[in-house]
Formats: sequence, structure tokens, C-alpha cells
Amino acid sequence: MGGTLAVLGGGVIGLSVARRAARDGWTVTVHRGTEPGASWVAGGMLAPHSEGWPGEEELLRIGLESLALWRAQGPGSYRDGLPENIITARESLVVAVDRADVADLATVRDWLAAQGHPVVATTAARDLEPLLARTIRHGFLATDELAVDNRGVVEALLADCERHGVGWAGPVDDLADVDADQVVIATGIDAPKLWPGLPVRPVKGEILRLRRRPGALPVPTRVIRARVHGRPLYLVPRTDGVVVGATQYEHGRDTAPSVSGVRDLLEDACAVMPGLGEYELAEAAAGLRPMTPDGVPVVGRLDERTLAAVGLGRSGFLLAPWTAQRIAEELADSARAPRPGRADRATA
Repeated sequence: MGGTLAVLGGGVIGLSVARRAARDGWTVTVHRGTEPGASWVAGGMLAPHSEGWPGEEELLRIGLESLALWRAQGPGSYRDGLPENIITARESLVVAVDRADVADLATVRDWLAAQGHPVVATTAARDLEPLLARTIRHGFLATDELAVDNRGVVEALLADCERHGVGWAGPVDDLADVDADQVVIATGIDAPKLWPGLPVRPVKGEILRLRRRPGALPVPTRVIRARVHGRPLYLVPRTDGVVVGATQYEHGRDTAPSVSGVRDLLEDACAVMPGLGEYELAEAAAGLRPMTPDGVPVVGRLDERTLAAVGLGRSGFLLAPWTAQRIAEELADSARAPRPGRADRATA
């Protein structure tokens, strides 16, 4: 099995695809730029339950499949070759700040139950995370969810790709310039430049990194997700602090953090966990999520030579193992006639 494979894009998706293909016997070259992309500006939540919303049944389904791949261990698993300390949290606690937020929380909880995925409701959220604001009581636990250090994952994937013989080259602007038997487009928001018509657009998201200072209250043990007066917020543990995110809005290709975005994130974070006011503001950054109109990624074959792994949106880290597996399945049957499609329907 195998042949030559070019993976266009060096983020978490491109690296995951390249590593899996190299394990499967392909001679792989990753074409990537020198600037860090959206994978460097991410919370790293593996959270199909707490990210879910009515109408996103397909995304929930593939998210749960990918979470199972993340949780699997042993030779050949996605986590084989990645250090154990990339896991920074092993549960998510979803909480509400006001009555309207409580109603939204109930909507998600009831929808998950209707899909056959009940979560554990609580009216004593502070018993689980004592650093929450005193007024916060209502919430639910997603006990199977994880969080990872996004930058640690990218660095570990790079190292594991090299161990498996993956080569590196610069970015390309035209598929005709790529010399390989098979090509995977994994260039995020730039994918339509290589394949016009791919329904991917940039959506800006800002995050903050807060570093714990000596004497400050400890880092939470779980991912904390909240709705604060209708605005979504997440607090993701790291060894030295938390990642706070994320705003989401259409703003072209602007990646400069805005004052209003940073202000809202800080105010909402401190409304949920007041002790964060003692932390150091270590970084404010923005990235561009590659979104599709319906939120479902485009993962599958485009023609006899070209495959797409794009449009992962806010779920890139969650869906990395699922995407790598789906592309591997397509590559294993690369002589088959092309069957364009969306998400896993591309291999149906």
C-alpha cells in the first residue's frame, strides 16, 4: 500500500492526516508556511456535548466518534506517540450566570438527552468547582469530555511526523505544482484558493491566556463553560493558568485582538470565576476559524487525486483523529472512482 502523498497545510488537521498516512506506508510531504495558524490560537477543548446546540446533530455525532478516538489508548491509537501531559482536563462543567442563561443551559441539556446522550445536571456547581462566583448554582457535567494543550499537541504531532519519516516543504499556490500521487487540502481558510467552490470562510475568534501568579487562587480542575448574559465563554486549564475564549464574529482576515473583545472576555471570565482577577494577562491573540455554512466539515474526495480536510471550524482539535481516519480510509481505496461529498458522507 501507499505511494506519494502531499498534505497541504501544517496545522493540527494536516499534521494528523500526514502522521496517519505515514504510519500506513505512504511517503508523505507536508507543505506548510512559517507563520503559526489557527491551531496555535485555540482552547483545545474536546467537547462535543458542551459545544452542542439543537440543529447540530451531525456535528454531535462525528464529534462523539472523534472523542472516542481521542480517549482510546495503545499502539496505533491517535494518542500513541503523544505525551500524556497534553491532557489538561478530564471533565467539563457547563454553568449559567442568569435566568436566561439557565434556560439556554436547559435547552442544551434536554437536546442532548433527546439524542440519547444525557448529562449530569446539578444545582450545586460550586460544590464541584469552589472558585466559581457565589451566585452560580445551575450547571451540568459532561464527564467524558477532555481538554488538551493545543500548542503541545501541535509540537508533539510535528515530532511524531518526523519519527515516521514525513518530509517538509513550503506552501503551494496551485495544485498543478504539486508532484504527488495523492493530495490532501488542509489549508483552513485558504482552501478555496486551491479549490474554488469549497464553502469555507474565516470567522475571527479571540482568546486570552491568563497565567497564575504566586498567591493567586489555583487553576480549575475542569473545563468551565458558561453563558454570561447570552455570550458563550470557556475557561480551559493549563499547567500554569487558563485559556479564556472565545469571541466569534465575521471580520475578514483581521487577526488583531480588539479592545472590546478582550474587555468582554475579561469581564465575563471574572464574572464566572472572580479569582481570575489575580492572574497575569499573559497573552491576547486572535485566530481565523475555517467555517462552513452549516458547521459540518468537508472531509472526503474531490477528484481522483485530490481530497479535502477543511471547514473544521471551532472543532479542529476535537475532530483531528476522525478526520485523519476518514482520509486514511479514502487513501486506502484511492483507485476507486471519486465520490465527492460532505463530512463522512464523502466515503458513503
